[in-house]
Amino acid sequence: MFNVLLTRDVCLTISEDSRLDSRTDEELVQRVREGDERAMNILVDRHHGVVFRRCVGILGDEDLAADASQNSFLKAFRAIDGFRGEAAFRTWLLAIAGNEARGLFRKVQQRREDTLEDADVLPAEGNDPSTQAINRSEVARVRAVLADLPEKQKLSVSLRIFDGLSFREIGEIIDSTEGSARVNYHHGIRRLRELLEP
Repeated sequence: MFNVLLTRDVCLTISEDSRLDSRTDEELVQRVREGDERAMNILVDRHHGVVFRRCVGILGDEDLAADASQNSFLKAFRAIDGFRGEAAFRTWLLAIAGNEARGLFRKVQQRREDTLEDADVLPAEGNDPSTQAINRSEVARVRAVLADLPEKQKLSVSLRIFDGLSFREIGEIIDSTEGSARVNYHHGIRRLRELLEP
């Protein structure tokens, strides 16, 4: 009798989790507000990749990006009652992640003179040493040029290229219109091309 009840309870929990997985972000946010930790875990699983990529795009360092990502989720869940739903949860979360990563970047910059020289690029297997050196040099060059762009251009380019966000989402994150996000992106790309030309 006990085994039957235990199995039935486990089945009910699995069934509840699968229903929770299919809920929208807005429904999960409401569940988080009610104290449902499973809903919180689903939101983390659902959005961790894009938050991490966003932080890597700003910081250029996976270890720092992991810290910034974790802090972003902590801040988001602490402030979940302040989320009004005017933007998508993902957009709101990415705005928090961007702020967190930029804040961490400023702290790191104060401790280091040049983070770009410290960034290490993993060489592709099979490449000869001269190709690896060229690849490292090119990646550092692109990072340096991207870092020199005005803030909104830099964010528009990195969010569009690395995270695949729409111009509407980018506009919400950088606090501008969709059209302005599009213009910032195109100006940023043009400027990158100009600066990278030999």
